[in-house]
Amino acid sequence: MTRLSSDRAVQDDVIRALADAPYRASADWQRRGLADPGRVERYARFLARHFYYERIVHFFKYSRALARVTDRAPEAILKSPAFDALLPTLVLGSRETAGAVARLVTAHVAAGGAPVPYLADLLRYEEAMMVVEAGPRVWRDADGGGGGGSPKGVPAGPGERYRPETVEGTVLLELAFDLPAVLPKLLQPWTAVPQAPERPTSLLVARSPHGRVTVAKSDESVAAVIELADGKRTLEELAAGAGVQAAELRQTLQGLVDLGAVRFSTGS
Repeated sequence: MTRLSSDRAVQDDVIRALADAPYRASADWQRRGLADPGRVERYARFLARHFYYERIVHFFKYSRALARVTDRAPEAILKSPAFDALLPTLVLGSRETAGAVARLVTAHVAAGGAPVPYLADLLRYEEAMMVVEAGPRVWRDADGGGGGGSPKGVPAGPGERYRPETVEGTVLLELAFDLPAVLPKLLQPWTAVPQAPERPTSLLVARSPHGRVTVAKSDESVAAVIELADGKRTLEELAAGAGVQAAELRQTLQGLVDLGAVRFSTGS
């Protein structure tokens, strides 16, 4: 049993080194001498390009569909000096690394100057999707509940000890164009670039604890709840701050909990 635990610890350490460039460069890793540094580095860089190729292709699929107009394939950044410069800092799967890679993609596609009126909004949307998806997640529920002693839904009754808080990583996008109206058209056959209606649109991008990313249209009341839900206010205080009735707030909160945008913590 001890040998098995030791072998597993070594495997975990090697996997961490392959995924975490700063750890790979640290004295803690290097003094162990578990593998040839050059081979580890080459394989780690191969994994990084493969990992982010898959994510760029998935989250920037609409920009890829526009590549014949922009002349900018999003995944091309993986062969750029800018991506090479990021390699010593990459931690695969982290939100910080997802943001850094997504910003490279956004800058690369935008620099083409294509005459697509909603391109800036589209790139902000795709960047948000990639960043929100990243980060740690719950692979299984230990107790079949909401995790951390928090309820899955909105607690019933006044004066409850649970306080709503916005989940870290949740994003509200204020766009000039109605992207949901054009996104499906971009993935269908087209000759002329599909156009998006020019009207202000608010989108909420959230991720469940298990990693499922959801996008929903937002409004002023949802935006107020996202801004004010800090884990300290009671439901009554949150309703007053958002300017909504308690019943309306509970309905809004239940939808946000289902999306993964809000959870309940135990108030102090």
